[in-house]
Amino acid sequence: MQIGIRKEAHTNENRVALTPTGTAKLIKLGYQVVIETGAGLASTYPDHMYTQAGATVVSREQVYNSDIILAVTPPELEEVPLLKENSTLISFIYPGQNPALVEALQAKNITSLAMDMVPRISRAQAMDALSSLANIAGYRAVVEASAQFGRFLNGQITAAGKIAPAKVLVIGAGVAGLAAIGTAKNLGAIVRAFDARPEVKEQVESMGAQFLTIGHVEQQKTNDGYTRTTSEEFNKKSAELYANQAKEVDIIITTAAIPGRKAPVLLTKEMVDSMKPGSVIVDIAAATGGNCEYTQADQVVTTSNGVKVVGYTNYQSMLGNQASELYSNNLVNLLALITPEKNGEIKLDQEDVIVRNMLVTLSNPAEANASILYPPPAISVSASSKPTTPKVTAKPQVDTKTLARRLVWQTLGLSVGFLVYLYLTANLPTAFVADLNIFMLASVLGYFLIWNVHSALHTPLMSLTNALSGIVMIGAIYQINDFDLGIFAKILALIGVFLGGLNIFGGFAVTNRMLSMFIKKDQGGK
Repeated sequence: MQIGIRKEAHTNENRVALTPTGTAKLIKLGYQVVIETGAGLASTYPDHMYTQAGATVVSREQVYNSDIILAVTPPELEEVPLLKENSTLISFIYPGQNPALVEALQAKNITSLAMDMVPRISRAQAMDALSSLANIAGYRAVVEASAQFGRFLNGQITAAGKIAPAKVLVIGAGVAGLAAIGTAKNLGAIVRAFDARPEVKEQVESMGAQFLTIGHVEQQKTNDGYTRTTSEEFNKKSAELYANQAKEVDIIITTAAIPGRKAPVLLTKEMVDSMKPGSVIVDIAAATGGNCEYTQADQVVTTSNGVKVVGYTNYQSMLGNQASELYSNNLVNLLALITPEKNGEIKLDQEDVIVRNMLVTLSNPAEANASILYPPPAISVSASSKPTTPKVTAKPQVDTKTLARRLVWQTLGLSVGFLVYLYLTANLPTAFVADLNIFMLASVLGYFLIWNVHSALHTPLMSLTNALSGIVMIGAIYQINDFDLGIFAKILALIGVFLGGLNIFGGFAVTNRMLSMFIKKDQGGK
């Protein structure tokens, strides 16, 4: 099948759906790739990089004749008739906000998969374009806020005086919010954050920010990773929090968005009017209406009291190269999933929750119109699991017959050993009996100290074993130099020297290797 990449036509759109690296990966999956002339120039990917990766540079009309179209932004209504019938479109679609586009795709009998509908489950993280691009938006929002703020974010102490750090409030601690928190914290600001989902508190605090709460009101819990509509009581308490914080902080970054709906208004004009002159609000949700009443899409509004409200909607495009790289990786991972045979043929398995959740329309070759599969069935992707009753493992029943049999054999073995010991002590020289007693005690001590210790504890016992081996070597050397002993005893002593030395040198080697794991090497490798 042929994959086509068109040049994004939206104003200030610097992204491209597929990078040269992603092109090479799709070719390995068996696809043919064509790309419109100049599609990657805004993302610093000239045409020759695509041709080197194996793609063919063609006109827009030839791209529309492809079996699969990869895009970033949703196609315009006038573009849909140009698409090939029964083809597949993979891009951001936002079906909840674009019902006319969904109907147009249905009428053209086109299969469409929405990149904004990737479920937030562990297996789909590599395809989650919303998270990939939200990370960029959160980072860029702080950079933009710093540029508009016109002052240091970090605190400084200079000869001319002390500069207090800026205070930043991040509303919404999703992917974009966490990226904003990390960036602002790295720039030295005092960061506070608030979110309706209590489970993000640990993430916020782990990044060094303060997580704000609203008292006794139960905060929102979700089971799909997205924020949902909150209660009136919650909204009232949170509004009080925003009003109090607006008077204190220097920068507010809002990220609250509800899938398929207009962004909730969190900052009223009264709150903004109470902020200090020179303060900045960056509204990442400006594309869906904004979280601030002053927000105007793609504009910077300066209020009468000198507060700047930034309503840009193209934060990802401001970092077009990296945004394209991440989005391209998301698409490649998706196509790898729906191309199980790696033969350049897609297979849409609706039993797969990822595919089913992303499907907006599904073409019917035998009919004139496609089927509309939006909205998808509800799924639960909560990280928290239902409480389960702990399994009680029954203790194994003791077999009394086996225990009695084992006791009999142990008693018999000890009795035989004791009789043998009495016989030897009665018939052997006194000096040999003394050595035998020492040997028996040493054997028992060695068994319980070393042989009976778990292998995971051998390394910590290395110093002890080296000391014991040293004693063994010294005793064996004395035995070798004893002229009164026979050749057999000297051979045994020689073997003892060898084994003791082997244990000592091996112990030092293991210890040296273990210590080298904790020694940091400098740049010279020393």
